[in-house]
Amino acid sequence: MEHVHLAVEEDDLYSGYNDYNPTFDSEELENDVGFQEAVRTSHGRRPPMTAKFPGTAIGARPLATSFGSRIPMASSMGRPITGAVQDGAARPMTAVRAAGYTSSLGRGSTFDPLGQSRGPAPPLEAKNEDTPEEKIKILEKQVNDLIEESCMAQSTGALQLALEKAKEAGRKERALVRQREQSGSTDHINFDLTYSVLLNLANQYENNEMYPEALNSYQVIVKNKMFSNAGRLKVNMGNIYFKQKNYPKAIKFYRMALDQISNAHKEMRIKIMENIGVTFISMGQYTDAITSFEHIMSESPNIKTGYNLTLCYYAVGDKERMKKAFQKLISVPLGFDDEDKYISSTDDTHSKMVIEAIKNDKLHQMEKDRKALAEKYIMTAAKLIAPAIETSFAAGFDWCVDMLKSSQYVELANDLEISKAMTHLRLKDFNQVEAVETLKTFEKKDSRVKSTAATNLSCIYFLEKDYDQAERYADLAMNADRYNPGALVNKGNTAFVKQDYEKAAEFYKEALKNDSSCTEALYNLGLTYKRMNHLEEALDCFLKLHAILRNSAQVMYQLASLYELLENPEQAIEWLMQVVSVVPTDAKALAKLGELHDGVGDKSQAFQYYYESFRYFPSNIDVIEWLGAYYIETQFGEKAVQYFERAALIQPTQVKWQLMVASCYRRSGNYQKALDTYKDVHRKFPENVECLRFLVRLCTDMGLKEVQDYATKLKKVEKMKEIKEQRIKSGREGSARSRREGRESSAGSAAGVSTPVLTPPKKSSIMDEVKAASQSESKQLSPLLDSGRDSGRSSSSTKGERLSAKMRSLPGSNEPYEASSPKELDASYVDPLGPQVERPKTGAKKRVEDDDFADEELGDDLLPE
Repeated sequence: MEHVHLAVEEDDLYSGYNDYNPTFDSEELENDVGFQEAVRTSHGRRPPMTAKFPGTAIGARPLATSFGSRIPMASSMGRPITGAVQDGAARPMTAVRAAGYTSSLGRGSTFDPLGQSRGPAPPLEAKNEDTPEEKIKILEKQVNDLIEESCMAQSTGALQLALEKAKEAGRKERALVRQREQSGSTDHINFDLTYSVLLNLANQYENNEMYPEALNSYQVIVKNKMFSNAGRLKVNMGNIYFKQKNYPKAIKFYRMALDQISNAHKEMRIKIMENIGVTFISMGQYTDAITSFEHIMSESPNIKTGYNLTLCYYAVGDKERMKKAFQKLISVPLGFDDEDKYISSTDDTHSKMVIEAIKNDKLHQMEKDRKALAEKYIMTAAKLIAPAIETSFAAGFDWCVDMLKSSQYVELANDLEISKAMTHLRLKDFNQVEAVETLKTFEKKDSRVKSTAATNLSCIYFLEKDYDQAERYADLAMNADRYNPGALVNKGNTAFVKQDYEKAAEFYKEALKNDSSCTEALYNLGLTYKRMNHLEEALDCFLKLHAILRNSAQVMYQLASLYELLENPEQAIEWLMQVVSVVPTDAKALAKLGELHDGVGDKSQAFQYYYESFRYFPSNIDVIEWLGAYYIETQFGEKAVQYFERAALIQPTQVKWQLMVASCYRRSGNYQKALDTYKDVHRKFPENVECLRFLVRLCTDMGLKEVQDYATKLKKVEKMKEIKEQRIKSGREGSARSRREGRESSAGSAAGVSTPVLTPPKKSSIMDEVKAASQSESKQLSPLLDSGRDSGRSSSSTKGERLSAKMRSLPGSNEPYEASSPKELDASYVDPLGPQVERPKTGAKKRVEDDDFADEELGDDLLPE
C-alpha cells in the first residue's frame, strides 16, 4: 500500500495527449540539427540489433530519436518502454496521440476520455453549391431522377406523363452540357447519360404513337459515333416502320441491324430474323418468309416460328411441306421438365411442403403458360391444315391425331378428335352420325375428355330440342367433372325449358361459383330472374355482364327491357340508344325506340325512329301501321296511302288495309279513286258489309246509278249474316240444352226445375266493333285497323309488348269526307332481338380462343339473335 498513490480529484490522468510534440513535425526537419546530422553521416544507418529475448520485436536495442540521443531499453523482460522523459515532458511512442494514458500522471486532472469537457464539436462547413462542379453534379442527379420517373410512369400506363418527363430530362441534359462547356470541362461529358436521355425520349415517343419524332430521336443516336452498339437500335426503327405498314423500309432496317450484330449474339440475330419473316408474311411474300423461318428452325427452333412456318406452307398450298412443318412444330422441346416433379414420391412432410410451395410459384405458372401457348399453336395449326393435307378433312384430322399420339403432346389427340366432330357440326351437318358417334366414344375416356364430349353432346341435343337426351348428357358431364361450368349451364338450360326456374337458377349460380367469367351462366341467370319477375336481381346480373361485355347489343337490350318493366322509360331509351350505336341497322331496336318515345309523348322523335326502322326493314306491319296512322293524324292522307298499300301487299287477305287505302283517298278528296278502290275491294271480298256500305254512300253522294245494285247486295249480305249468326246462336243453345238435360237426368233432379241458359257472347269481327263504336258516337261508320297480335305482358316474358298509338278513324256516314273522329288503335310490337332473345345460352366448352384460325367447340357463342 505504500507504493499506491491515490489520485486527487484535480489530477488529470490523461492530460497532455493533445499537446503536439515538435519532434514529429515533418516540415521542420530541415532545421532539425540531429536529423540532418543523421542524414549526412552513418549515424542513422547503423544496422538494427537482434532481439535479446525470443518473442519480442526489438529486444533491448537503443532507440534513436531526432535529438540524437540514444536511450537504452530499461525493461528487464526486453519489452520496449512506452516513452522517454526529456526536459520533464512525456513523449509518447505513437505518432501524435497516445492510447489514452500517460506514464507521468498529472495531478488535479479529471477523468474525461471522450473529451466532453471541451464542449460540442464545431458545425460542419456548409457546402458551397455555387461552384461549377456542384452545379454539374446537381444537374446530373436531376436528369437521372427524371429518367427514372419517366420509366415508372410508363410502367403504370401514364404514357403522356412519361413523355413529359422524358422531354424535361432532355432539356436538363442540354443545360448540363452547356454548363460543362462554360466551365471548360468538355472532356468530362457523360455520354452514357446523353444516350439514356435520347433512348428514353425515343421510346416514349413510340409509346405515344408519335412515330416521326421517335424516328428522329433514334436517328440522332444511330448517327452519333460516340455511342457504342447504337446500330442495334435500328431494330426499333424497323418496328416503327412495321407499325406504319411501311414493310420494305422495315425489312431494310432489320437487315441493317442484322449486319451490325455479331454472330456472338445468336439470340438477338434469331429474333431479328423472325421479325423479317413476319414482315414478309404481311407483304404476302410467303416464299421469302419461309426462307427466314426455315433458317430459324435449323438454328434455334421455337414454337412460334414453327407455327408461322406451317401457316406459310398452308398459304402457298404445299401439302407435303405442311406435314413436315407440323412435324417440326410438335418436335420443338418446351425447355422444362414434366409435371412429375410436383408429385411427392415420399411421405416426408418437409418434402411435401416444399412441393406444395413450388406448385403455385411464378416459375411453375410461367411453365404452365408456355405449355398452354404451345398447345394453342399446335391445335390451331392442326385444325388449319387438316382439311388441306388430305382429300377430306376427316382424313386430315386422322393424320394429325396419329402424329400427336407419337409426340410429347399425346393428350392433345383427344381434343383434336373432339374438334373433328365439331367441324362436322359447323358444316351444318347436324345429322352426321359420325360426329355424334365420335363424341360418344369419349364416354369411356378420362374424366376431362369425357366431360368435354358430354357437354358438347348435351348442347347438340338441346339445339335439336331433344331435352331428355340433353339432360342425360349434361348429367354425364357433371358426374365426370362437377366443376365444369359448361355442363352446369346445359343442366340449367334443361331446367329452364321445363319452366323450373328455381332449379335453373341454382345451376347457373353454381356455374358462376366455379368460373366467375362464365358469361353464359350470368346471362341465363338474368333471364331466369326476369321470368321469375325478380327484376332487380335480373338488372344486377345484366349490369355485371355489361361490365364484362361492353359492346354486347343483347345485354344492353335486356337492360332496356328491364328498365321499361320497372317503368323507367328514360333509362330504357338511354340503353336502346347504346344498342343502336352498336347495331345502327337493327330495325326492331329502332322501332322499339319509336315506341318508347311515343309513350312519353315525343311524336317527332317517335316518327324519326319508326321511319328509320321502315327504311331498314319495310315489311314490319307494326311500323307500317304506325306510320300510316301518324300521317292520317297529321292530315296527310295522300302520304299514308303508300304505307297501307305496302301492308296490303304483305297481307293480301286482310281487307282492312285496302279499306284504309280507300279511306285515305276519300280524306284527300280523290273520290273517284276511292270509289274504284272500294269496287276492287268488293270484287275481292263480296261479303264485306263495310265495303258495301261505303259504296252505297259514295254512289249516293256522287249520284251514280249503281247505288241501287249495291244497296240490294248490302241487304242480302246483312240478311245472310243475320241468318248465319242465328244458326250459330241456335246451335250453341241446343248444345247447351242437351248438356244441361244430360246433367239433370244423370243427377236425378226434379222435373219442372229449369236452369237459365248462359248464352256466350257472339264472336264479333273488328268491323262489328267499329260499327258499335260508330253508333255510340254520332252514328259514324269507319273501319278500324286490326289490333294485331296481343300477347300481353306477363311477369315471365316481355315478348309481344303492346304499343298504343293515337290514330284518327275514317269519317262517318253523316259527316264530310275531310272530317274525322279520333279513335284508339293498338298495334303489337315484337322485340328487336326476335323471338329467340330469351332462349338460354348453351354452355359447351371453348377450347381455343382469340385466334383467327381457331375453331371453337359448339355452344359458347350460341347467343340469341
